[in-house]
Amino acid sequence: MAGGAGFRKGLSMNGDGYGNLLIFIPTYNEAGNIGEMAARLGALNLHPDILFIDDASPDCTGRILDKLAAANSAIRVIHRPCKKGIGSAHLEAIAFAYKQGYSLLVTMDADFTHPPEAVPVLLLAAREADVVVGSRFVETGGFEGWSRWREGLSRFGHWATQRLLNLPHDATGAFRVYRLNHIDQGLFSPIQAFGYAFFFESLFVLAKKGVKIVDVPVVVQPRRYGTSKMGRRHLAESLWTLARLWITTRL
Repeated sequence: MAGGAGFRKGLSMNGDGYGNLLIFIPTYNEAGNIGEMAARLGALNLHPDILFIDDASPDCTGRILDKLAAANSAIRVIHRPCKKGIGSAHLEAIAFAYKQGYSLLVTMDADFTHPPEAVPVLLLAAREADVVVGSRFVETGGFEGWSRWREGLSRFGHWATQRLLNLPHDATGAFRVYRLNHIDQGLFSPIQAFGYAFFFESLFVLAKKGVKIVDVPVVVQPRRYGTSKMGRRHLAESLWTLARLWITTRL
C-alpha cells in the first residue's frame, strides 16, 4: 500500500453535513487515464480523498499512481498482486471506507466512461437516498458513442435484472454513491460475486434489506484509453449469478 503522508478525509459538498468523502477507482492498465482523472476530480472543489486499487497492471499504472500519491496527500493506492476481479476490488474498497470512518463512498471507473463532473450530481441526490446510481436508462441518450455491441450488452443486462430480479435500477453500472453511515456494513456480507456480477448482486442484496436506492440520469462516454476488461468468463459468471439470485426470489 502506498499513499501520501497524512492521508486526509475530505468533506463532501464543502461540509454540508454529509461527512467525509472517499472516491474509489479500481485500475488495471489505465496508465493513460489516471493522471487526468485525478486532476479532474481534484478540480471539483469537493475535497475528496481518492482511493485507487490496482491489480498489478503491467502497463505501469501502479507506478504512476504511486507518484500521484507521493505528490498528493489525498490519494492512496492499494496494490494487489494479481487480477482478483473488479467486484472484489469494490468489496475491498467498501471495507476500507467503513474501517476508516468515511460517511460517503463514490465508486466509478477510471476510463472516463463515468464523467467526473457528474459526481456532484450524484452527491446531491444522496441527500434523499442511501445509495445513488448513475443510470444510463432514466433518460434517452444515456450512451454516447458506444459500440452497438457494448450498448446492446448493457441493455440486455438491464432488461434481465429488471425482469428476473425485479430491480428497476441501472444495476450493472459502477457509478454510485453509498451513504455508508446509513447502511450497516453487514449488509454487504452475503455478496459472493467477485467479478462484474458484483454490481447487480450488491443492489439486489441491499434492495432486499430495504435500503433506499435512487437513480439519477447520466450520459456515459466511450472509453478514453485502453480496452474493455469484460470477457467470456465475466459473462458466464454474470449469467450464473443472475440464475442463482433468481432462484432465491422463487423460494
